[in-house]
Amino acid sequence: MLTITLDQPGQFSAADRPEPTPSPGTALVRVHRLGVCGTDLHAFAGKQPFFTYPRVLGHELGVEVIDPGDTPHGLRAGDRCSVEPYLNCGTCIACRRGKPNCCAALQVMGVHVDGGMRPLLRVPARKLHPSTRLDYEQLALVETLGIGAHAVERAAPTADDFILVIGAGPIGLSVIQFAKVTGATLAVMDVSDTRLDFCRQQLGVTHTLKPGATAVADLKTIGGGDLPTVVIDATGNPGSMMGCFDLPAHGGRIVFVGLFQGDVTFNDPNFHRRELTVMGSRNALPATFREVIRLVEEGKVDTRPWITHRFKLAETPTVFPRDIAGNPAVLKAMIEVS
Repeated sequence: MLTITLDQPGQFSAADRPEPTPSPGTALVRVHRLGVCGTDLHAFAGKQPFFTYPRVLGHELGVEVIDPGDTPHGLRAGDRCSVEPYLNCGTCIACRRGKPNCCAALQVMGVHVDGGMRPLLRVPARKLHPSTRLDYEQLALVETLGIGAHAVERAAPTADDFILVIGAGPIGLSVIQFAKVTGATLAVMDVSDTRLDFCRQQLGVTHTLKPGATAVADLKTIGGGDLPTVVIDATGNPGSMMGCFDLPAHGGRIVFVGLFQGDVTFNDPNFHRRELTVMGSRNALPATFREVIRLVEEGKVDTRPWITHRFKLAETPTVFPRDIAGNPAVLKAMIEVS
């Protein structure tokens, strides 16, 4: 079967590989749609932490169950599913305490082990989340939505909060979707006028702003004199992340959902004076996948406007370097696999 491999930064190859063989607890699925995410772009650029080459990319998957396997978990052949691509051990302290998303031995498909840039794949049946109503493109974007949903879960906002989301790329957009669901006051900050326009026109975001010297004053205007109680940074930019410590109100929370290869530093008196809470957010929980699917099925979350580019799996070695990597016009690219 056709398999696309990222051999090294900047270089894909296409090869014919054997179809996957059965293994206990796994289901055989056919990959129909595959979303391109920031992880894939960073891996292509040679900037993705926790990554080794060569690697078959792809963890945003909309799949069809071909064979549910020996432990089907209620699955049937023909089911349309989203894949939870986080392969956890089940025994470490994080797993035992209900945090499989940050398992001590976590392996993410398409990052630590080979992913979905191929037509057939075996995945643990328990990692498949079915829907009778969503199509394959919608299912492929559940994972991205889950990352944003989990970041909002970490902050635990209510309708009385004022949330600032920094970064309106795909992960930032997923954060925005779930921040809106809370009913909190919402502002979005980004350097790109195009992305801020998208937030206003497609997502109904009222308050948008750009970073800079007037950002604190602008936020106080939006907040009726107060700074945000929740700041969620989805940029993965060190300057932005370290600048977050100046933006929350006293007693506020910061959530870092983006990451980079380096250290985050901050002024300790400023941090203590405000009694800030700082949290990382990694991946998503199984229950988050199910909640995201429910919200998309009910029409409360819509990712269709995100998709700006589409191409076929066989075109990846040519189209990805030429049209996707480094292209600021790409919001979300979708690969048609079958």
